[in-house]
Amino acid sequence: MTALTTTAAGATAAAAGPDRPSRPGPDTAEAGSPRRDRLREAFRWGALRIVALAVLLAAWQAVVSAEVWPRVLVPSPGDVWRQFVLASTVHDGVRGYGGHLLIEHLGVSLGRIGTGSAYAVLAGVPLGLLIGTVRPLAVVLEPAVTFLRTLPPLAYLSLLVIWFGIDEAPKIWLLVIAALPPIAAATAAAVRTVPDRLVEAARALGSGPTVLLLSVRLPSALPEILTGVRIAVGVAYTSVVAAETINGVPGIGGMIRDAQRYNQTALVIAGILAIGLSGIVLDALLRLVERLAVPWRGRA
Repeated sequence: MTALTTTAAGATAAAAGPDRPSRPGPDTAEAGSPRRDRLREAFRWGALRIVALAVLLAAWQAVVSAEVWPRVLVPSPGDVWRQFVLASTVHDGVRGYGGHLLIEHLGVSLGRIGTGSAYAVLAGVPLGLLIGTVRPLAVVLEPAVTFLRTLPPLAYLSLLVIWFGIDEAPKIWLLVIAALPPIAAATAAAVRTVPDRLVEAARALGSGPTVLLLSVRLPSALPEILTGVRIAVGVAYTSVVAAETINGVPGIGGMIRDAQRYNQTALVIAGILAIGLSGIVLDALLRLVERLAVPWRGRA
């Protein structure tokens, strides 16, 4: 009976033929659905952002048309766009604003932010490692880091100008002092939360203090350190206008301050928008670096 059943099944399969297409099963039909769902969700959120921006611009234009405030105080979106174009091009023999294009002003400020943030990382990470691993140093250094973190940049800008003059040095020092405390605090907190089992396992394998710090504590704390770097770059970006109040042209902050003196509100808004949009791009790049450097973050 069993042989007969097997023979019948084989005959049925042979009759079906190898060239007859088979119906896709439920797994095959749904194989591409996660990708389609992600694309659909990305499109939906992108459309929502566009609609929100359109509503904001419409409300802005409505306020200007209603003349709630004078045009010199609240320019229209069109006025801001015209100033953005004028600051970004050469017109009537005038190159941008103050002899520099808007992209050049922005590039100088980004260079200052990059230099200040780089110095802050070089000093803040070792400082945070010392605070997080050496208790006597933590007692002395941690209050100093907290003290610096609570100071607004304008509070010590005048002192930096007295010490270093009005060239590039006070601007870079201001950005370093603004960006260093978040990096040091994030590094110290991350090092202190390294799992004890990792440390004990490394010690059991004969790791000394230096190897333990560089091979166990630092890699384990790296995700939080990178988060601290992102925060520090944001702090440096918000401080760039303060850093460029003294001899800041070329520079986007200096351009904004100079335009403010002459009541060029549309240009001030255009500069603010340039800072915000470039900040979004910079933060996206830092997120990409974070994903590449610590791909295991967020995974069990």
